[in-house]
Amino acid sequence: MKPIRILLADDHAVLRAGLKSLLNAEPDMQVVGEAEDGLSCLRQVLLLRPDVILLDINMPRANGLETLKTVREQAPESRVLVLTMHDDLGYLRQVLAYGGAGYVLKQAASEELLSAIRAVHRGGVYLHPSHAQALLQDPSAQAQPAPARSEQEERYSTLSEREAQIFKLVALGHRNSEIAEMLHLSVKTVETYKARLMQKLGLRSRAALVRYALELGLLDQE
Repeated sequence: MKPIRILLADDHAVLRAGLKSLLNAEPDMQVVGEAEDGLSCLRQVLLLRPDVILLDINMPRANGLETLKTVREQAPESRVLVLTMHDDLGYLRQVLAYGGAGYVLKQAASEELLSAIRAVHRGGVYLHPSHAQALLQDPSAQAQPAPARSEQEERYSTLSEREAQIFKLVALGHRNSEIAEMLHLSVKTVETYKARLMQKLGLRSRAALVRYALELGLLDQE
């Protein structure tokens, strides 16, 4: 199995060195490049085409949000995981709006960062449960464009009981592994149900799924 090819983009050399040591110690990960600012990050992305980019928000010469937006336009195959000191819902919303695949705080445990990298590499979106819950409770999330309510209800009614159950757990911020443990299923089975329900509802991201659940009022019942 090929290792996950990772680009580190942060203006603190000491932090990059620590991250590089941590990630390269994992058998399924390899740091293939480093960048100290936004412009350097863009050059490295186009040159190396990494699988995952660990991106800081505060960087010189194009900040992280500007860099994220450009990366998603020029290298959509690369998944961007924002690693930041900002525990801020506004930044989180912007990261998701610009196509970021995850949001991890720098003070998080190493195990959480490693799990987040693997999750986004598999095509998922990683949010800490506390961030997902905060997003659910944010009134502005409901202001995003969404299908008419009657159409939402009609689509939702096509879900099986198990799909609806997994839909709610995903919307509440639970990872696939957590859902698998709670429902006594394999992670692969959960991923299959999740992909199927996303297709039925016409959703492409976890953020869209959360907005869908909010519009239906499903999470108010939890």
